[in-house]
Amino acid sequence: MKYIQAEYSGPLNGTVRIPGAKNSSLTLLAAACLADNIVTLEGIPHIDDVRLIADIGRDIGLKLTQNAGQVIIDPRWIHSSVIDPGKASSYRASYYFVGALLSKFGRVTIGLPGGDDFVARPMDQHIKVFKALGAQVRMYKDYYEVEAAELKGADIYFDTITSGATMNAMLLAVLAKGRTQLLGAAVDPEVCDTARFLNQLGARIYGAGTDRIRIEGVPYLNGGIHTVIPDRLIAGAFLMAAGLNGGQVTVKDVIPEHLGSCLAKLEEVGMHVECGENSITAYGTGYLKATRIRTGMYPSFATDLQQPMTALLLQAEGKSIITDRVYPKRFAHVPQLRRLGAEIEMRQESAFIRGGLPLRGGWVHATDVRAGICLLMAGFTAEGSTCITGVEHIDRGYEDVIGSFRSIGAKLSMRELDAQELSSRIHMQG
Repeated sequence: MKYIQAEYSGPLNGTVRIPGAKNSSLTLLAAACLADNIVTLEGIPHIDDVRLIADIGRDIGLKLTQNAGQVIIDPRWIHSSVIDPGKASSYRASYYFVGALLSKFGRVTIGLPGGDDFVARPMDQHIKVFKALGAQVRMYKDYYEVEAAELKGADIYFDTITSGATMNAMLLAVLAKGRTQLLGAAVDPEVCDTARFLNQLGARIYGAGTDRIRIEGVPYLNGGIHTVIPDRLIAGAFLMAAGLNGGQVTVKDVIPEHLGSCLAKLEEVGMHVECGENSITAYGTGYLKATRIRTGMYPSFATDLQQPMTALLLQAEGKSIITDRVYPKRFAHVPQLRRLGAEIEMRQESAFIRGGLPLRGGWVHATDVRAGICLLMAGFTAEGSTCITGVEHIDRGYEDVIGSFRSIGAKLSMRELDAQELSSRIHMQG
């Protein structure tokens, strides 16, 4: 079994180039199925979720090749809309294949979405979209079917802000007959990126980036070329790493405007931030102040950043509070941090962090990609060695986590133990 061993690393200094956004990439790769010609996507990260999509694509006839930083997709040979339930349930964004395939095939069979489980992410808004546009949905134990003889535009009022359902609705609506209006839509950069991509292929989407999006259906989409936006969530984690032990980290190939709320919080806790046209440099001052954070949908502080932010706030003297109302159960990293000596108390959807205490190395387990990054960051500040299992979760979102953190001076390495020895070591820690 693989694990990552992290050591106390001192101040982290250096430059990291940020890859394309995972959350955009997973949507765009599925969306390419809507086209009637070849699509080229640039900046797609080399992560496990992307490799899984390529595997699903091969099953249904989608031709996908990677060449010199490009992913070339030929959807003209797709012959099936039945997605292997096991593969679909291995990652959350599998539901985009419904939006991408339903208009062409009239029926999609697919496994229930999986990936990081923050106590069963609800699909209710996706189902609402499917039904509003004229589809029937049948749920089974391990999979579901969506069927529609014809998709027709409709006005859809979201009950809650959801980027996933907003993007899925756009995929469904671009080839539907008539006009679709999405009211209460998400305004995330990834939503805007998806709309720009579809419009390049010939879609007619207006208002992306506002809470009211209008889609005029078109009969077909052409091929095209598109570059995915940079991953603001990876960029945020590396900027936080600069504050762990008073270092200096520059992230390049970013859009600073996408990180507004994150940068404001870094300044608030005592770091200094400088923005360029497509770069950001964060300076750790050696002293961090406690703060209070509430996550929310974009442009508020992202739920995906609350876990690495927890690692940073463990270094801030005093009491910090992180409240996550987007995914209130997204705190599986807390008991793992306690194994390293952290003092964190949970009350409903809030973590009360007593910062400024020394951490000690130990064995911990990552339950999702952001939790894994949090534990790595904690390991860079802890005395001794910190060993993180659950590496597969980190690989789902980071294409080279070892190389990227080493490039700024972090001490970490990939190791391997057989299952029996690993169990023995974890048991010894207690």
